[in-house]
Amino acid sequence: MVKIRLTRIGQKKAPLYRVIVADSRAPRDGRFIEEIGTYDPSKDPSEFHIDEEAAKKWLANGAQPTAEVEKLLKIMGVVK
Repeated sequence: MVKIRLTRIGQKKAPLYRVIVADSRAPRDGRFIEEIGTYDPSKDPSEFHIDEEAAKKWLANGAQPTAEVEKLLKIMGVVK
């Protein structure tokens, strides 16, 4: 199963995440298929950039977003 999820790239106590498409069996910071965006929760308000076309393509192909990614996609208007 393919998932759209976050992988951490930030330093200690300074989280920064990439939004990736990966196999559900892969480790959190391990192999991934494609990077489709970034998410910075430390800013106020949180800042994120996701490639809308890539997200729509992967959702149409059956990729399942995690809860946090689904919230971000709802804010963008990609998921209802």
